[in-house]
Amino acid sequence: MNRTTFKYLVMLRPKQWLKNLMIFFPPFLGGAILAPGVPARGAVPFAAFCLAASSTYVLNDLCDRHNDSHHPVKRHRPIPSGAVSPSLALAICVLLLVPALWLGWLVSPVFLLLLVAYLAISVCYSLKLKEIPVLDLFCISSGFLLRLQAGGEAFGILVSPWLFLSVFLLSLFLSTGKRLGELNALGEGAGAHRKSLLHYPEGVLDLLLAMTGAAVLVTYTLYVVTRPALVYTVILCCFGLFRFVLRVKSGLGGDPTESLLKDRQLLAVSVLWALMFAWIVYR
Repeated sequence: MNRTTFKYLVMLRPKQWLKNLMIFFPPFLGGAILAPGVPARGAVPFAAFCLAASSTYVLNDLCDRHNDSHHPVKRHRPIPSGAVSPSLALAICVLLLVPALWLGWLVSPVFLLLLVAYLAISVCYSLKLKEIPVLDLFCISSGFLLRLQAGGEAFGILVSPWLFLSVFLLSLFLSTGKRLGELNALGEGAGAHRKSLLHYPEGVLDLLLAMTGAAVLVTYTLYVVTRPALVYTVILCCFGLFRFVLRVKSGLGGDPTESLLKDRQLLAVSVLWALMFAWIVYR
C-alpha cells in the first residue's frame, strides 16, 4: 500500500467500523443469526453504516482540524496535518455519503430514516453539539442506539426495552470514559482541543462513569435474567466494565474501539462473552 492510499484509508477510520457490528446484535442476541440468509442479509446495512460513519469522521476531522492540531495523536491525522486539503476532504465526504444513502434505501425506507437521523445528529455534533457538556455524551450514545434500531429494522427483529436500555447506558458509559480519557491525557490543554471539557467540573466525569457503569450492570442483568444460564455472562460484563474503568483511570485512553483492540484482557473477555452467549442461546 503506497503512502497516498494509506493516508486516505486512515482518514476513513476503518477501525471504527467495529461499532457498526451493533447492527448484528438483534439477530445474534435473539438467536436468529444462524438462520438461512441472515448473515448475508446484513451485508448491505453494514456497508451503508460504514460509508455513512466514514463520511461523518471526515467531516468531524474537517471541522476539528484546528483544535486537533493541539492533540498529541490527532494532529498526525491527514486533515489536521495538512496532508489532505479541506476542499478534497469535503469532496470525499460527499462521495461517501451518496452511496451510503443509496444502500440505506435498498434496505428499507425506515432503515434509511434511521441512517439519515444518524447522519443529522453526527453533523450537528461536529458543527456545535460536541462543545456542549452532557449533550455531547448523548450525541455519541445516540449513534449506538440508532445502529441497534437499524439492525432490528434490517433483520425484522423487535429490539426489547431491556436491550435498548442496556445499549443506551453502555454507550453513555463508554462516551464518558472517552471524555475522561481525553481530559486525563491532555491535562491543562484539554480545553484547547475540546471546549466541552472546560465545562466539566473536577470529579463530575468520574461520577458519571461510576453511575452509568452501575446502571449497565443492573439493566444487563434484568435483560438476561429470563434465561437463567445467561446470568453467568454478567460476570464477564462486570469484568469488562471494571477493566475499562481501570484503563481510563490509568491514563491508557478511553476510546472504546482503541481500548478493545489494544487491551488484550478487554478483547479476550469480549470474545469469551460472545462465545458463551452463543453457546447458551444456540446449543
